[in-house]
Amino acid sequence: MQRRQGRVNAGLLLLLYQISQVGLQNIPSVTLGVLALNIFLFLNPVRALPEVCISVKEGFYRKNWQRLLLSPVHHADDWHLYYNMISMLWKGIMLEKKLKSIWFAYIIAVFSVLVGVVYMVLEFMLVKILDDPSYEMNCAVGFSGVLFALKVLNNHYNPGRVSSVLGLQIPSKYACWVELVAIHLISPGTSFAGHLAGILVGLMYTMGPLKKIMKACAGI
Repeated sequence: MQRRQGRVNAGLLLLLYQISQVGLQNIPSVTLGVLALNIFLFLNPVRALPEVCISVKEGFYRKNWQRLLLSPVHHADDWHLYYNMISMLWKGIMLEKKLKSIWFAYIIAVFSVLVGVVYMVLEFMLVKILDDPSYEMNCAVGFSGVLFALKVLNNHYNPGRVSSVLGLQIPSKYACWVELVAIHLISPGTSFAGHLAGILVGLMYTMGPLKKIMKACAGI
C-alpha cells in the first residue's frame, strides 16, 4: 500500500480545481475542514500506510486503536483521495446545511470511528464463518466507509430522488446497495467489508438507536 513517488498527482490537482470551481465561500465549514484535513494528510501522512490502516490483527489483537482515527483520513493514492473527497464535497454541502455544522462534525467524528469498529466485526465474522484467518490481515484505509454512511443519511433526508449508478436510474434508497456491488465488481481490490460497514452505520443512525445514543451522549 505504498504510494507511487516521483509523479504528478493529477487526482489531487483535479480535486483542487473542482473545489475552486465550487468556491470556498460556498463550502460549509466542517465539510471544508474535512477536505483540508484529508488533503493535508495525503501530502503529509502521519505514518506510512501499513502503519495507519485498520485490520482485525492491528486494531483488535494488537490494540492499535489509534488506527480507528488515522485510517479514514489516509488514502492509498491521489485518485483514491480525489473520488472520496469529491463525494465528500457534494454530500457535505447537502448534509451540513440540513443538519447544521456542529451536529455534522459530531456525526463525522462518530462515524469515522464506528465504521472502523464495524469493519473489524465484519472481518472477524468472515474469519469464523469461512475458517480463513487471512481476513484478520485485511487492512483498510480511506474515507469511503464514512461516505457510504453519509450516503444513507443523504437518502434518508432527501427521499424520493433517483440516483444514476453506471448509467442506471436507481431509487436513492437502493442506490447505496447497488453501488456497493458495482464498485466491488469494477474494482475487486476495494474493501467490500469497509463499504458495507459504512452502510450499516448509516442504517444504525437512521433506523436504529445510534442517533438517540449520540443525542444522549451530547446531553440533548
